[in-house]
Amino acid sequence: QVQLVESGGGLVQAGGSLRLSCAASGRTFSRYAMGWFRQAPGKEREFVATVSAGGVATYYADSVNGRFTISRDNAKNTVYLQMNSLKPEDTALYYCAKSRGSSGSYYLNDYDYRGQGTQVTVSS
Repeated sequence: QVQLVESGGGLVQAGGSLRLSCAASGRTFSRYAMGWFRQAPGKEREFVATVSAGGVATYYADSVNGRFTISRDNAKNTVYLQMNSLKPEDTALYYCAKSRGSSGSYYLNDYDYRGQGTQVTVSS
């Protein structure tokens, strides 16, 4: 059983920045890719970013590429999402997820655990 706990969300003005963190339980964190997803009210769940188990490979949704950066610290069992140049359309519940494998994936079905999420609200 893996527990994922997100933090760092909040209210920020457009153009601002936030850094989300996701702390994972367990001893196998470094074996698996991790991802960030988000869901806005009335919208489908959306892939945001993923990082491979070793932290070398990263992939981003087109909507956040160049503004968001995913990273991980395997010694701390934590994955991060640095969000810069935030836009009102980034407003959503953000949650992290653990992949079933070591490579990152765009597809939520490739992940077997996710956290409860942290709310990000960007005002215009």
